[in-house]
Amino acid sequence: MEKARNVDEYINQQKAAIAANPECGNSHYNLAVALLGQKKYDEAELSLFDAIENSPNLAEAYVQLGGISLQRNDLEGCLDWNKRSIHARAGFAEGHANIGFVHMQMGNVDEAIPSLEKAVRWNPKFLQAYTTLANAYLMQGQIEACIKTNLKVIDLEPNFPVAYNNLAIAYMENGEFELAIENADKAVEMGYDVAPEILKELATHR
Repeated sequence: MEKARNVDEYINQQKAAIAANPECGNSHYNLAVALLGQKKYDEAELSLFDAIENSPNLAEAYVQLGGISLQRNDLEGCLDWNKRSIHARAGFAEGHANIGFVHMQMGNVDEAIPSLEKAVRWNPKFLQAYTTLANAYLMQGQIEACIKTNLKVIDLEPNFPVAYNNLAIAYMENGEFELAIENADKAVEMGYDVAPEILKELATHR
């Protein structure tokens, strides 16, 4: 297929592919992703339904349906679609990460952690999953696990200010103020808005 020059041409290509082969789940999925890019959520949703009807194991389609649910502030729906994604493909890191994220949004930290741990086990370079997992550990009071996970984030992406901010908080909780100051300063240097109350508390230890 010739490379599309713009989104509209790409959409027309996918529609042509579907007309030629209506049972190709990938074409329905590709069309849905393009429609999502245009914020045509209702049309995209119908295309995703067609995608999973023809390719029930297309885990990405379930995740996209979860994203549409999230767009509508339907956390339960988002959770359900992402659970379906990991039933379609057990080792689908994005599905596990999204389940963890939704549980965090619902305040279910204990339920979030196992899903986030699975996400990083299946994809050891999943930056956002590590970051969310580190926050979950912090909220649960597992400070050492939080520090270790944030250090992993920095190992993957040394210029990720959120991780330095989170490390500063974790080291503060541990009473390791020199390390907390060092990491808070790095976060600030990178343009991150460290909470004023954290900077104020650290100022007393400089």
